[in-house]
Amino acid sequence: MEFGIVLLVIAGIFVSQSVKQVPQQNAWVVERLGKYHRTLTPGLNFLAPFIDRVAYRHSLKEIPLDVPSQVCITRDNTQLQVDGILYFQVTDPTRASYGSSNYVVAVTQLAQTSLRSVIGKLELDKTFEERDIINAQVVQAIDEAALNWGVKVLRYEIKDLTPPKEILHAMQRQITAEREKRALIAASEGRRQEQINIATGEREAFIARSEGEKQAEINKAQGEAAAILAVAEATAEAIRKVGESIRLPGGEQAVQLKVAERAVDAFGKVAEDSTTTLVIPANMSEVSGLIASAMKMISASKGPAPLPAATPAAPAGSQLSSEWGRELR
Repeated sequence: MEFGIVLLVIAGIFVSQSVKQVPQQNAWVVERLGKYHRTLTPGLNFLAPFIDRVAYRHSLKEIPLDVPSQVCITRDNTQLQVDGILYFQVTDPTRASYGSSNYVVAVTQLAQTSLRSVIGKLELDKTFEERDIINAQVVQAIDEAALNWGVKVLRYEIKDLTPPKEILHAMQRQITAEREKRALIAASEGRRQEQINIATGEREAFIARSEGEKQAEINKAQGEAAAILAVAEATAEAIRKVGESIRLPGGEQAVQLKVAERAVDAFGKVAEDSTTTLVIPANMSEVSGLIASAMKMISASKGPAPLPAATPAAPAGSQLSSEWGRELR
């Protein structure tokens, strides 16, 4: 009975030493008699009991590593408190086991020294503007050295950059001044645009007014020209009709009568004005001579034929003169 229990214990030890189940995304390094033998992959694996042993167990997942905060000095001699986080992954379990005694500590120290070196090449303002460049340079510097450790550095991210309080106050004053400057520039640009808009509006309004005045003058001139033309046409038509009437029988006598009436009206209007001195011709027959001259001009416009009844114009003129004299007296 006791022998059976001993055999059962030995069998259990044998199985535990020879059968190994590796989880997914893990790699186990096996040594045989103290020397590297092989790397176990995920799944069920068998070892030689008491000869082989699992020396190292590595996770192949991406590992986030918090890099401790440290003080870095920039190119312009400003101190910055910087902390970040590093992401790496074991790619070669063998090198990770034998390349470094502790690859986690090695990667952390290398990240800190690389970060100090990169920030030391930049000025304070650039450290805030070029975080992506800093991260890329740190990853490149660590990745070159970590190849011998079987580790692949994926990325590095700066979590916080904290300058001294004096620098923070100076930066705040600078930001305030910059914002005030932008506000003044924006206000001046607004006033400038306002003046441009006003000037443009006034110019367009002046052009519109001048165009309106120009069109008004054109319309007025065209109206006056049309009125003059209409008056001229009406006068010409009246003259033509008068001429035609004169050529008709009895037209000359009508003209004589009209001229006589105009002469009498003219003398009457002059006589009505008390401030006007009226000079009456000594020989009233001159008035009839004036009528005869007008009739000659009308006859000349018609043709070379002599005016009839030109001879008896003198008696008529004498009689008309006597009537004018009596009326004036």
